[in-house]
Amino acid sequence: MADLPSIIVAEEDYNRLSTLIERVAGQSDVADGLEEELSRADLKPLAEMPEGVVTMNSRVRFLNEDSGAENEVALVYPHEVDGADHKVSILAPAGAAMLGLSIGSSIEWPMRGRKPIHLKIIGVTRNV
Repeated sequence: MADLPSIIVAEEDYNRLSTLIERVAGQSDVADGLEEELSRADLKPLAEMPEGVVTMNSRVRFLNEDSGAENEVALVYPHEVDGADHKVSILAPAGAAMLGLSIGSSIEWPMRGRKPIHLKIIGVTRNV
């Protein structure tokens, strides 16, 4: 198995996500995986987060390394998904996988019913 990329998570996101994980404990494999990700994260105050790191409510531009297509999504809390395209919940496998990654990081993005695709983070816009 490949080494996991290092991740940086805002302390404010960590605290809110920890509460969310407690609420859904035992109900979600993704929440269990997210808890593991948070346990290995380097924590920083949001005001000190380096540019280009995926935080909650960031807009993330990525390149599908398999097809060459570019796309953009917002990483949001589950109640903010509201059925809109271009939003991914932190409790979706792909959402949990992108938290804390930096521009230039690559991940394997799970696809329901299909082989995973390989994505590279190429842009991050943080909503303030």
